[in-house]
Amino acid sequence: MEPDLFTAAAEDRQAKDPSASPLAVRMRPRSLDEVVGQQHLLRPGSPLRRLVGEGGGGPAGPSSVMLWGPPGIGKTTLAYVVSKATDKRFVELSAITAGVKEVRAVIDEARRSSGAYSKDTVLFLDEIHRFSKAQQDSLLPAVENRWVTLIAATTENPYFSVISPLLSRSLLLTLEPLTDDDIRGLLRRAVADERGLAGQVTLPEDAEDHLLRIAGGDARRALTALEAGAGAALAKGETTVTLATVEEAVDRAAVKYDRAGDQHYDVASALIKSIRGSDVDAALHYLARMIEAGEDPRFIARRLMISASEDVGLADPSALQTAVAAAQAVAMIGFPEARITLSQATVALALAPKSNAAYMAIDAALADVRAGLAGPVPAHLRDSHYKGAQKLGHGKGYQYPHDLPGGIAAQQYAPDAVHGKRYYEPTRYGAEARYADVAERVRARLRGEPD
Repeated sequence: MEPDLFTAAAEDRQAKDPSASPLAVRMRPRSLDEVVGQQHLLRPGSPLRRLVGEGGGGPAGPSSVMLWGPPGIGKTTLAYVVSKATDKRFVELSAITAGVKEVRAVIDEARRSSGAYSKDTVLFLDEIHRFSKAQQDSLLPAVENRWVTLIAATTENPYFSVISPLLSRSLLLTLEPLTDDDIRGLLRRAVADERGLAGQVTLPEDAEDHLLRIAGGDARRALTALEAGAGAALAKGETTVTLATVEEAVDRAAVKYDRAGDQHYDVASALIKSIRGSDVDAALHYLARMIEAGEDPRFIARRLMISASEDVGLADPSALQTAVAAAQAVAMIGFPEARITLSQATVALALAPKSNAAYMAIDAALADVRAGLAGPVPAHLRDSHYKGAQKLGHGKGYQYPHDLPGGIAAQQYAPDAVHGKRYYEPTRYGAEARYADVAERVRARLRGEPD
């Protein structure tokens, strides 16, 4: 099957009977002016607008565009709008399921169909970071020769996941997460617009707020829930989509949680304090409340990373690795699957042995520095690699630890003002008990005491 056949069939079906298409499809933007969010990319004269020929002079700039941003914020929609604005054929592929063979088939068809009487092609390639270097290399001829307008999307940093030759030939656009105001505007447009619900229903503020929580920044999810709620209301002969109707339609209870107010901070605080207190069940309860309220999963992941260092520390050195891995996974997959990753990290942190010794240590050291206890670096530790350093006595008397038994030299490292200060006071909990023993032995060796 030709890759864009499904899209073409959907458009044909919508043209014949608009109501047969899902609300999210009917409300798909027809121009850049209808795109929700991303206002930093849509200003007059912006590269994106010049790409579609706005501002005079026809399309300008590179024929390849790289869209970088989290899942569910409209990367596919932008590509579709560009194809419509430039009157080009739209073909969508995913690097998850497609390979070089499928890409070459699209490029070959584009070369055959291009010309005075045929449409040029926009190739939208989702998840391009999943392509290997060799697979990305295969795109270069098509980009250089402008056989297609390549629009590639990635949730990962393209400077690390996309080959330099392709990136240098592309217009890199960084997309931002949709805000509640963005989603709210879209919902209100869908209620009133002839393509949407055409004013058949009204949406009270509490129901609208619940739809925002359900959406979690995902426009399609918001419209799907709105459509379900409106359908349920009209089926009962009602014209108001109440909160109860939305709850019934999407089978979710409204959570009393103001993401911009005290509840936001109170629930986040309760999550961290439950983890600190090792109450895994309470921690999962607060995590569930944050998820159900539509909290940004990246905010939750950041709090877990902080907790891993602040409350677990070296009692379980793997805790931070777990939290960081969870944050990276959340950034890549988004909701709803991210709830599983956040749950795994929360359980691991709540049940880990606890120590705040590393947290207390850096605060104690900072307090001394702020109090003026600094002083010059000991001469034997100063940089001795530049010309003239030896004449200043830099590096003189330094003992290279690797040349000594045990790898520890009995020499002074701290400035005189804080020499002998103990900042790190390890606990005897979990893995930190081993660090406590090691710290005592090392400190004794540094003082020149025998084992």
